[in-house]
Amino acid sequence: MQKSILITGCSSGIGEHAAYALKKRGWRVFASCRKAEDCARFQADGFDAPLIDYANPATIESGLADVLTATGGTLDALFNNGAYGIPGAVEDLPTDALRAIFETNVFGYHDLTRRVIPVMRAQGHGRIIQNSSVLGFVVLRWRGAYNATKFALEGLTDTLRLEMRDTPIHVILIEPGPITTKIRENSIPHFEKWIDWEASPRADQYRTGLRKRLYTNSGPDAFELPCDAVTKKLIHALEATNPRPRYFVTTPTYVMNLLKRVLPTRMLDWVSAKV
Repeated sequence: MQKSILITGCSSGIGEHAAYALKKRGWRVFASCRKAEDCARFQADGFDAPLIDYANPATIESGLADVLTATGGTLDALFNNGAYGIPGAVEDLPTDALRAIFETNVFGYHDLTRRVIPVMRAQGHGRIIQNSSVLGFVVLRWRGAYNATKFALEGLTDTLRLEMRDTPIHVILIEPGPITTKIRENSIPHFEKWIDWEASPRADQYRTGLRKRLYTNSGPDAFELPCDAVTKKLIHALEATNPRPRYFVTTPTYVMNLLKRVLPTRMLDWVSAKV
C-alpha cells in the first residue's frame, strides 16, 4: 500500500525539496503550506496540499482533517518542518516577539503532533519527525529567539520519545546545520517588525554586522549544503526498520555536538562567539 506523509512548511527550502523527492519515491505526500497560493502551486503539480499555518490553530485542525479524509483516517508519517527566525540581540527582543515565534516554531508543532498521535495509535504504527537544528543544542549570537524555540522543541521531542517507547510510534529529530534555504531572507520582515536596532546600545554592531549579513547576499556559508542533504536523512528516518533518534546534517552539526560533549562551557562560548 502507498504510504502517506504530511509535510509542513513546503513553500520553499527543505519542505519543498522533501515533498518532491518523496513523491518520486512513491509516497503520497500532503505538502502543506501556510499560504493559499503556495498550496495551489503544489496542487497544480499533482500534490495534495492542505493549508496549515502553525500560528493559526484552526488551520491545523482543518488541514489535518483534510488529510485524514483523503486517506480514510490513516497517516504513516508527519514531518514538522516550518519555522522562522527573528534576528536580534536578546536584550532588544520584545516578549511579544518571543510569544509570536513560539506560536509557530513550538506550539504549532506540538498541536499538530498531539492531533496525529491518536491516529497513529489506532493504526498501530507511525513516525513523527521534527526538523530541529544545530541551534537546538548549541547557541549562536543574534539568534536568541530561534535558539530558544529549537531548544524547547528538542526538550519536548526527547520527552515524547521516552513516553512513546511503549507504543509503535517512532519519534525522531533531524538536526541540520547551514542549509541553502530562504530562512535568512524570510527573517527580514520579522527583524524589521520587532527589533528597534537604532535605539539599541548595540546599534553599531547591528550596522556593521547583523544588518550586513541580513541584507547582503554574500553567497553560501562555510560548509553549507543543499536541501538534498536533509532529504537523504529524512528518507532514512522514514524507511529504515529501526530509525535513529537523531540525524545530524552538515559538518558543523557533527563538530558542535562533539565540542558540546568535551569542552567546558566557557571554552564552548569562545568557539561559538567566533562563528
